[in-house]
Amino acid sequence: MPDSRIATMSSPASLQDGRNEGTNKGKKNIVIIGGGAAGMSCAATLAQHPDKFNVTILERMSVVGGQATSIPIDENRYGTSWMNDGVQGGSPAFKHTINFFEKYGHKQQDVKLQVSFGQGQDSFWTNCFPSHLVDRFSGDIRKFGKVLKIIKYTMPVLGLVPIRIMLRLFFFNKEFGDKMVFPLIALFLGTGNQTANVSCAILERLFDDPNMKLWDYDPETLLPNLPLMVTFPHLSEFYAQWADDLRSKGVTIRTNTDVVSILKRNSKSGVVLQTAPFNPEDKKGGGDGLGMENKNAATTTETYDELVMCILADDAKKLLGKTSTWKERFVLGGAKFFDDITITHSDSDYFAKNYETRFSEELCAKPKSKQQEDQIAFAKNERPGPDNEAPGFRPMYYTHSYKEDMHKIEMAFDCTNYQHQFRQDPTDRGDPAPRKAPIPYENHVFQSIFLDKSHSHLWTIDQIDESKIIERKWWHQLGHRWQHYVRVVPNMMFINRPGADTHTTFAGSWTLVNMHEMACVSGIAAACRLGAEYEVFDGFAEDLLKKYLLISHGVRLKGGKKMKRV
Repeated sequence: MPDSRIATMSSPASLQDGRNEGTNKGKKNIVIIGGGAAGMSCAATLAQHPDKFNVTILERMSVVGGQATSIPIDENRYGTSWMNDGVQGGSPAFKHTINFFEKYGHKQQDVKLQVSFGQGQDSFWTNCFPSHLVDRFSGDIRKFGKVLKIIKYTMPVLGLVPIRIMLRLFFFNKEFGDKMVFPLIALFLGTGNQTANVSCAILERLFDDPNMKLWDYDPETLLPNLPLMVTFPHLSEFYAQWADDLRSKGVTIRTNTDVVSILKRNSKSGVVLQTAPFNPEDKKGGGDGLGMENKNAATTTETYDELVMCILADDAKKLLGKTSTWKERFVLGGAKFFDDITITHSDSDYFAKNYETRFSEELCAKPKSKQQEDQIAFAKNERPGPDNEAPGFRPMYYTHSYKEDMHKIEMAFDCTNYQHQFRQDPTDRGDPAPRKAPIPYENHVFQSIFLDKSHSHLWTIDQIDESKIIERKWWHQLGHRWQHYVRVVPNMMFINRPGADTHTTFAGSWTLVNMHEMACVSGIAAACRLGAEYEVFDGFAEDLLKKYLLISHGVRLKGGKKMKRV
């Protein structure tokens, strides 16, 4: 049975004598800017207390969900009528994300992860069968595990060091970093071309922290053979159902609504802001979908008691404008974002040219154990894998490094191999076994992600056949630089001030690490700080929330007890 204990924290004292007490019987008017995972999670947690909060979400796009969106595709050609085009999946440890899915009848699906990094004998490696590169760097791989332990026990110091410096300090082979470490971290944490500048703390957490790790460290191959991951359900349908449910509980959700300025934030006036209608199709930022504004729209002035900013840090800093404090400017200004573009397409020729998409004896190293012999047989489609996994080398994640600068990469997905709806009969959602006939490779759907617009001269984007492009979408992505973990993460607790002078709380995955789960947790934490109760449904999930509250809010959560600032 799920644990249904309630964990609470004390509301800030100033919230007890709110401005609207006379008209709303003490209920606080909370405005949440941003209807992504953080904003929706915050609203859902506050909505459990209709006697305490009036909740409004302001979302500038036409739908909620943020980056967690889905698009329609040609079912006759591609084998399914939809695909998730932003957030695609994650770890089974994403307990809050999965809990929200299940509340609305959606279920994540298990998938055995297969990767293909690099090209050619001297650069290719995978977690599906032995490769020459893994053999070559076997000593570095074993040493890497020892260094992870050193980082763990020297976290306050070594944890802040950039990965590129750590690799030098411990005399790792440069190519080991360029061809194995950087692509691995870049792909799974979305750190892109800033991976070399990511702090060692994130590296260690990725392999060791039960709440954050995506897989276990493997001393033989670095990435374990076919680790378990999950693919997400139809995200647009899920978020639409979530929004409908929140509306039924009294939450006001206003899409196509832009917050154009924040005029005041103080105990006397409350939070005063201006909104205006927003049309996502009206692009005035240079044609790439970035920097869209509607400066000529009529504005409306609105007043609330508390503000939760569930938008990116640079957008929050810009929006706060003259009302921002020096602490907010310092912290929010430390988050660095980069403009990337994702091309969803079906150009299998482009993919085969830039990645290793099929098993080849030339790429395969000589097996050193029975286990490796079995892996090769699996990759050659001769025998099933662990847990009776259907045989065959079917990579889902790919990276391509630039010869001009090995620290910079392109990332890609074979969505047909990754997302469950391409291979699974929708009438049998509970059975992970493939139900559909294999989709011809020339009809596979791919995503190619080109990182950091300032390095577009390196991109291979022009090689993609225009006639096979399904969608182009720009993203404004966080760079997890080491500076982020010196300037932003440890100082969030000093700008999260619900009920205090600014009446403002911040949430979003950027506050810690770029994961859908972290966005959910940050939104729940913001709601708890405003006085909402946290319903404990899983001890593992509760532990993650406790850690997040301590790091980002400086408070401790104890089941059934009040939360206090440390």
